[in-house]
Amino acid sequence: MKTIASAHRILVIDDERPILMTLEALLGRHGYQTDTAATANLGLRAMKHNPAGLVLLDLQLPDADGLETLDLIKRDFPDTQVIILTAHDSLNNAIESIKRGAFHFISKPYAPEELLSLAEKALEKRSLLHETQALREKAKELEKRLEQAQTRLAPVFKSKVMQEMLELISAMAPSDANVLITGESGVGKEVVANEIHSKSRRAGKPLVKLNCAAFPQTMIEGELFGYMKGAFTGAMNDFPGMIAEASGGTLFLDEISEMPPELQTRFLRVLQEREYRPLGSTRTLKADFRVITATNRRVAEALREGRLRSDLYYRINTFQIEVPPLRERKEDIAPLVATFVQRFAAQLGKEEPTITPEAFQKLLEYSWPGNVRELQNAIEYAVVLARHGAIGPKELPAEIQLPPALQNGRATAKRSGVASLDAVEKEAILQALTQTHGNKKKAAELLGIQRPTLYNKIKRYAIQL
Repeated sequence: MKTIASAHRILVIDDERPILMTLEALLGRHGYQTDTAATANLGLRAMKHNPAGLVLLDLQLPDADGLETLDLIKRDFPDTQVIILTAHDSLNNAIESIKRGAFHFISKPYAPEELLSLAEKALEKRSLLHETQALREKAKELEKRLEQAQTRLAPVFKSKVMQEMLELISAMAPSDANVLITGESGVGKEVVANEIHSKSRRAGKPLVKLNCAAFPQTMIEGELFGYMKGAFTGAMNDFPGMIAEASGGTLFLDEISEMPPELQTRFLRVLQEREYRPLGSTRTLKADFRVITATNRRVAEALREGRLRSDLYYRINTFQIEVPPLRERKEDIAPLVATFVQRFAAQLGKEEPTITPEAFQKLLEYSWPGNVRELQNAIEYAVVLARHGAIGPKELPAEIQLPPALQNGRATAKRSGVASLDAVEKEAILQALTQTHGNKKKAAELLGIQRPTLYNKIKRYAIQL
């Protein structure tokens, strides 16, 4: 069973007692929890009881060969890093150790500074491997949840602007033309990508999605192109990459402007030449995919700031589809709400609640800065709280219950700056009213003024409640 402390736990396996005592003292002084074992068997037992993040391993042990012990450690604890620390220094031993997965090879006598530096780097590598795996699992889970949610969103585009967009999609989807989807965060760009793929000639093949903002920049290249075992530190196995996975289908690159510029150049060559090489490989592979990209940044701004290379932009921009924000297509709110209510009620095993006219009016008045994603979260919240088969204003999130003036007041005040005392005073009143959900008595108490004074200031600043 792994413990939280295992990330900073070091196990020393060596048959020389002075070495064990010296290393235990050295590592302890630098904050590491250190266990020691004089034989391979004792070391493996210690690992099973409480795995270490790093093992310092001697090659010559009384009961086993060090390289065989290395194999057992990497087999049972693949993320544990191993540094070979031995007096039996040879080039063959060093090469064989690295081939079998050792992080590094140090000969005795060693320099304490070098050993400590390598130990720190080895544990950093282990943390990075854990982070990478966690990000992959999180991305897959998010993708799965989004697919489940968005599969049922396509038919609910009822507004004229969205109907026109669907007509455009129907016309261009059967081609292999590249598509750039733009729009604010949460508007449904991935839904549009799903719709394009489903109506394309590649619909029977995979739709592979990569969010360029979801991974550290150093990892995106490997995720996209794939890599061979040993291509870089931490590449313990071959990984085919997203381009290979999308073969015959569609590759959807979300947040394309977050892709590092140098990687944008390499990806452009893939689009032009239709071939690529995984990291660490000498083999050139064919690239057969349609590319759909998306960004929530303004394209002109992304080009001006160098976040999106102009040569790549012209290549991916055969068709550009801008998905308008929800506040500009409020005809879509009713069918979206109906879809979300049905889904979340089914998930909770509840009867579908109705939306009262007062609650629906609140939904229409709200500006939805988070767009469809925020609406989805708001309806889930409301369905969970719904009692007696109805959703009223009180079941909606607090910010939606507020009058429109209070919803947008803080943003308006911030845009106007703090050039005058009036702006500061108005902002304070808006914050107090927001915090008390429009209760003037409580707002006045919070501000330390009388209610008549607050009424006068509300009238003076034309705050509509």
